[in-house]
Amino acid sequence: MKFKIDTKEKIVVFCPEEDTLDANLSADFLSTITSLPELEGRNLILDLSLVQKIDATGVEAILTVYETLYGNNLSCAITGLNNTLTAQLKETGSDMLNLAPTMAEAIDLIMMEELERELMDGLGE
Repeated sequence: MKFKIDTKEKIVVFCPEEDTLDANLSADFLSTITSLPELEGRNLILDLSLVQKIDATGVEAILTVYETLYGNNLSCAITGLNNTLTAQLKETGSDMLNLAPTMAEAIDLIMMEELERELMDGLGE
């Protein structure tokens, strides 16, 4: 799978350079993201601006990445979706997904969740 990553202080932006996320690429997508050393301790933004089509296996891969990150007390946001992909992800019943129309809004969502976690951790002490 071809992709670009941009590593920031608390965020990794992962942008697949494929036009379809289907059964052929889903396993590769999943293993690539979960093995990124840059992701250690960082939140993730999936920039799907180059992806035009996604199938059920692709949706499942995205949900698995999401669950993995949140299970590790990290956040994930998705940006760059066309209308068809947005509808597909919403159809899965995944209201938990952070879908952001722009990269700036995706970063804001991640940083708000990061701040919430820090505040909750502070209250728990």
